[in-house]
Amino acid sequence: MKFAHIADCHMGGWRDPRLREANAKSFKLAIDTCLNEQVDFVLIAGDLFNTAVPAIDSLRIVVEQLKRINDADIPVYFIAGSHDFSPSGKTMLDVIEQAGLGINVAQGEELSNGRFTLKFTVDPKTKIKITGMIGKKGGLETGYYCYLAKEQLEKEPGPKIFMFHSAIAELKPKELEHMDAMACSMMPAGFDYYAGGHVHIVDKTSVEQYKNIVYPGPVFPNSFSELEKLGKGNMVIVEDWNIRNILLVIHPVISISVDADNKSVSEANKLLKEAIANKDLNNAIVTVRLQGCLTQGRPADISWNDLLHQAYAKKAYAVLHNTNALNSKELQITMVKETNVEELESRLLQEHANQFKLSQDDIELARKLMHLLSSERADGERVTDFESRMHAEMDSLTK
Repeated sequence: MKFAHIADCHMGGWRDPRLREANAKSFKLAIDTCLNEQVDFVLIAGDLFNTAVPAIDSLRIVVEQLKRINDADIPVYFIAGSHDFSPSGKTMLDVIEQAGLGINVAQGEELSNGRFTLKFTVDPKTKIKITGMIGKKGGLETGYYCYLAKEQLEKEPGPKIFMFHSAIAELKPKELEHMDAMACSMMPAGFDYYAGGHVHIVDKTSVEQYKNIVYPGPVFPNSFSELEKLGKGNMVIVEDWNIRNILLVIHPVISISVDADNKSVSEANKLLKEAIANKDLNNAIVTVRLQGCLTQGRPADISWNDLLHQAYAKKAYAVLHNTNALNSKELQITMVKETNVEELESRLLQEHANQFKLSQDDIELARKLMHLLSSERADGERVTDFESRMHAEMDSLTK
């Protein structure tokens, strides 16, 4: 018996076209691995897409890859994750299932006592029984577990897999300590494998009657910080219940961190330039994090265009920068004394006019725009009429 466990593909999640392409390549590599390993079936534990109604390009890529699996007679079993799930109940996973490219195993029925149970899907080749629970945004799916008739699932004989898309307290890393999580005891006990998703970590544990609780990590990092931390995607191959991690490497990730504390803008630019010059960036995804408090200049004065040009000249595949922890002594905190909102807005505009090179005409226009945007819909005014009025007034201000 051999199966693949992947999760958190988040197809279409990146806005940057290069990273969206890298995400797609990593998903294709996961499918290549499933075919090369000749697995009996594939589990996708939620968040195949980054949204319930993905873009056509993302849907096309997923369909192409799942068709390759289907043509090799390898079944795909999935559950909806917090990004796949839609409050309306409509999700592109329904289309995937109707096309015969996958089977949603999160199927249940209500019992007479107000609780509900889950149905098992039996893999025809291995006879392994598979079921699972959907994921919802904000961990709201945990409420479902309270009404789950676990005893019926636990009594089911034979090898069993439970799929879930939730944070488990026993596997929650320290950096995610504020994330809502549930105890593994909320799930039915006695299964042979618990195929997890949602938490983007590569980890596994066993707790008493809950053995092989596994998070395979994302197929591709889904954020700037994940690129820094993970650097690559991951999936899991399980053979006779032995778990093996498979790294999904598409591009090397080079992370550069520069401390600009007590530095001027020109000094920060020099440090960034030197850091880029000292790295081999060929075909790499480059993350640049700049932090600290500048003594002179503003974060907006950093020469990112020049630095991007330098990185791409060294054949970098994609470059991202992060300045969330960068500030400047020139941008002082303003003490709020006024109680009148209009007075406060006017004073803030006037105080920061020099920093942002605003003329008096610019200040006056900004004041009028803020006043206009604070307008409310009149009694009895239709939404479309209100929007048309706002557009017309805004056009008159900007002419």
